[in-house]
Amino acid sequence: MNVMTIDHPVLSVKSEHEFVQDQAQAMRAAVYELLSSLLARAPDEGTLQRLRDIGEVDASDGQIAMGWELMKQASLKTDLQSVHDEYFSLLIGVGRGELMPFGSWYMTGFLMEKPVAVLRADLDKLGIERQEGVVESEDHIAALCDAMALIIRSSDEIPLDTQQTFFNDHLSPWVGRFFNDMQNANTAHFYRSVGFFGESFFDFEQQLLDMQS
Repeated sequence: MNVMTIDHPVLSVKSEHEFVQDQAQAMRAAVYELLSSLLARAPDEGTLQRLRDIGEVDASDGQIAMGWELMKQASLKTDLQSVHDEYFSLLIGVGRGELMPFGSWYMTGFLMEKPVAVLRADLDKLGIERQEGVVESEDHIAALCDAMALIIRSSDEIPLDTQQTFFNDHLSPWVGRFFNDMQNANTAHFYRSVGFFGESFFDFEQQLLDMQS
């Protein structure tokens, strides 16, 4: 005779496979959040220190691993003032920065064009709103990374095909070119490593989402 018994259904018991899947999704979301923080504003000392504290990385494990190592080494070689000056030159500038971190710019050559209107409609359907006080439009790369992180962390409510469609419509057409431009920007030093990591990560994301379609 069993000593213990269950007289009602057990809810939310996940298999080992489901747990691993959840961990993988959380890691993806965390990378999007890291990229968003590096692209929304110049990193603070805490962010630089977290990059400096990245453990031993085997760069032979692939492009993303190499990207982690490059960001670690770049963070060790810079300081707060230098990276703030670099961020300003790259992404803000006097009038404009060396890079234009907006999807509409890459897709049409102009700011605030049709891609922004389509994006806003899609964000509204997903219940994602721009935070108060943010002046950049929703097609800024940092905002799109934030949106992807929210979508991934809301996978119980937002189906995978919606995640795939959002990525393919609003990031895939231009994000690789943006991170490639970042690697080749004249004023990029620390951010050259961010460009390499970003391009590698989004290549992986495209392959991952294509496999699951």
